[in-house]
Amino acid sequence: MKLWISIGVFSLQASIALAADLPSPAAHDDFPVPGATSVLLGRQLFFDPVLSGNQNISCATCHHPALGSGDAVSLSIGEGGIGLGVERIADPANMPLARIPRNAPALYNLGAREFTTLFHDGRVQVDDNARFNLAMPPGHELERHLPSPLAAQAILPITSHDEMAGQPGENPIADAVEEGHIRGQDGAWQMLATRVEAIPAYRKQFDWIIGEGEPIHITDIGRAIADYISFDFRTTDSKFDAFLRGDDASLTNAEIRGMSLFYGKGGCGDCHSGVFQTDHSFHAIGIPQFGPGKGHGPGYADHGRAAVTGDPQDAYKFRTPSLRNVSLTAPYGHNGAYANLEDMVRHHLDPLTMLAEYTLEYALFQDMQLSVSDTEVLEDFDEMLRLGMAVELEPLELHDDEVDAILAFLGALEDPIARTGRLGVPDAVPSGLPLDPLNLTDLPPS
Repeated sequence: MKLWISIGVFSLQASIALAADLPSPAAHDDFPVPGATSVLLGRQLFFDPVLSGNQNISCATCHHPALGSGDAVSLSIGEGGIGLGVERIADPANMPLARIPRNAPALYNLGAREFTTLFHDGRVQVDDNARFNLAMPPGHELERHLPSPLAAQAILPITSHDEMAGQPGENPIADAVEEGHIRGQDGAWQMLATRVEAIPAYRKQFDWIIGEGEPIHITDIGRAIADYISFDFRTTDSKFDAFLRGDDASLTNAEIRGMSLFYGKGGCGDCHSGVFQTDHSFHAIGIPQFGPGKGHGPGYADHGRAAVTGDPQDAYKFRTPSLRNVSLTAPYGHNGAYANLEDMVRHHLDPLTMLAEYTLEYALFQDMQLSVSDTEVLEDFDEMLRLGMAVELEPLELHDDEVDAILAFLGALEDPIARTGRLGVPDAVPSGLPLDPLNLTDLPPS
């Protein structure tokens, strides 16, 4: 009884001491309200392979609701793969050239108004000086207004050879991308919009949204997909939210202790701040680099934010991810360097030691032979040294029980709806193309 009372007093004291530092609870008001017709249309487009060059991969392949809105592997196998997640294998008739250079980011809450910068390197962001106030990668500037960075992000993977477009010579979409024709009447975007428009069920649904007979533009497709993501992956009802709304019993004592460490001694809340545990900024924390990279400097290097801004001071910096539903979104880091959440936490505590001792056993890969080595950068002493020298974090010593408490708190950021999504997987899509071979009913109970 005495122990229980002391723990309860600790929890109350921790709650009072932290009150000024804690964020507001997540709320539906943080999000725009999409129309139901657009959400349902976006759901079909999200799962439909029709938006890929070879019509064999969809947005959901790398961002599946059953896999934490990602694909549960360190680096995705995009175009040229069969299956989902760690079981995805190469199609012998269409062998992929390389893994995707970066981890498929989680989609949770990206529709919230405060998310004005997207992708690991922030190459899509709100910018008053950019065309239609949204900065886009070179050659992908918008032709029409879009309401959010999320809608702009949705139309970029379909123009990536390794993600969805396919390789030159395989289809007209990939050929247009290779020639640099993304925009305009002969561009890859218009080709895909025309392909969608030729499907009667899609044409009818777009009639309800943009007007009967109005030509479908790629921005119409991006807007619908964004509306679906904003609705289906909105998660605002975690145990932590309940606590912030005044339900003191919603968190266990271990979770409250972890919360105290997260926003106090651990310093996690310095960058993982705000309603969704992100400062929306960029930091260099020395995540080990592997895979094909982005071709910055040595071909397998990835300079992150610096490749967007051109500022050497931004080298190896990546956007702070939201920690909502982090228990579901492994692996972690811009390239999925850590398959285990505890390892990711411990990396933050001692980045240089973890970097120096890193092996690919920490990651999670599909068993596949590819033309680009996964380990070249780990074997490049000079590049590893540059990566280490950019680290911003100072070492911090925490006891094992303190790490356990932080992990308990991170688990309290999970919304139960995140395990399934609100709408689930459609039975079929208007194109008639086959869906990815995984449904929520195929998964073991959590």
